[in-house]
Amino acid sequence: MANRNPGCGAFCTRRQFLLAATGTAVAVTAPYFATARQRDASEDSDRILADAESRIRQHRMAPVTLKLVTPDGQPLGPGRRVEIRQVRHRFLFGCNIFMLGRCRTPEQNAAYESRFAGIFNYATLPFYWWNYERQKGSPDHERTEEIVRWCRAHDVTTKGHPLAWNYRDPPWLTGTPQEVARAQFERITRYVQRLRGDIDIWDVVNEATHYDRAECKRDAPRLTEAIAAMGVGPYIRTAFKTARQAGRDATLVINDYRTDAAFAEKVISELADEHARPMYDVIGIQSHMHGGPWGAARTWEVCERFAKFAKPLHFTETTLVSGPKSESGWTTTAKGEEQQARLASEFYTVLFSHPAVEAITWWDFSDQGAWQMAPAGFLRDDMSAKPIYERLCDMIKGRWWTRVEAESGPEGRLRIDGFQGEYEAAVKENGRRLGGRFSLAKATAEATDVQLTELSADR
Repeated sequence: MANRNPGCGAFCTRRQFLLAATGTAVAVTAPYFATARQRDASEDSDRILADAESRIRQHRMAPVTLKLVTPDGQPLGPGRRVEIRQVRHRFLFGCNIFMLGRCRTPEQNAAYESRFAGIFNYATLPFYWWNYERQKGSPDHERTEEIVRWCRAHDVTTKGHPLAWNYRDPPWLTGTPQEVARAQFERITRYVQRLRGDIDIWDVVNEATHYDRAECKRDAPRLTEAIAAMGVGPYIRTAFKTARQAGRDATLVINDYRTDAAFAEKVISELADEHARPMYDVIGIQSHMHGGPWGAARTWEVCERFAKFAKPLHFTETTLVSGPKSESGWTTTAKGEEQQARLASEFYTVLFSHPAVEAITWWDFSDQGAWQMAPAGFLRDDMSAKPIYERLCDMIKGRWWTRVEAESGPEGRLRIDGFQGEYEAAVKENGRRLGGRFSLAKATAEATDVQLTELSADR
């Protein structure tokens, strides 16, 4: 299929699309009109940001009346001071976790782990076929299991990325296009079935719209030929059908860097089964901003464009860098770090305020080992925290986090408004310290029983 020109087509190249999206490819544009567009976008961005906190309260918080029940089955007495503490967000704040245990020193590994667990509840694990299964029949499940154990111990939800991507062929992959396609689909079945319960969220197909770009033909000739022989539409649908058969309850994501209207209409809308039902559960949106920020207006526009499909939106790969690229390299700077923190806080604020968005994944957590060797991390190369880490901590675990004290009323009841997520309640009663857990969501019953049990002395 012939590529269209950037700016409107569904099948322009990645380079064309990125150039068009950032505006750097526009050769002739009157300064007046450029300024007018920028002014309009700036005004829209200001308005979107100004209203964000009220939208966040509307969409991310929920009221609930708790009925606290003591270990002997009786309502907690009135007038007791109850501590209500959020312990986990319902919203998924995450990052890829590729460098877990792979930093240069034990001290850096420890810092990476503690800082990751201190802010995130969601992690993306790598499943790049050419690296994950370097020898046929010997996938690196041991590494995956190591990361899964760590995530489970730290209450971090896991996602696999990706099941299918023709970015590079495994070195051993041979056969006809039909045999290669069969091997790809068998891989999907094996991994989804084997890891069920450990990883139940999957980027099924990654960047399929531009499967035939030059680097794919060069580095993944067999997979690219297999997609071409099958047709990109049937290939994507077969991949999703295979993943669904392997994991009936899995959350399946279509992940791409295309955010334009043509992609939404020509690709997302056509990813449906024979009954016209969507084959995906989540629309994954990449937002690498190495060349500059989207701004609030464009970010909101993208959310609105894909929200119309009535499926959750996950921002799957988000990047803002903390320093300029030069001939001598790409390093973080003090000025760049402050700008990164400011832009990231605005980006997260807009996304958290949009009701369709359910997850944000940063790419990468540290500058050490980052994609394109860019200063993209929340942490510097030595694992010290950048301002972005502190700023986002203040938001995710501060401004958007609930911790209150309330007094129990008749029948052990009390009412709170909190951010959706998991909670602990604690109270002293007759010399004992009691505690219980509950979940808070929009769908939570108006009155929720919290069964209290006696806590150990160290809690």
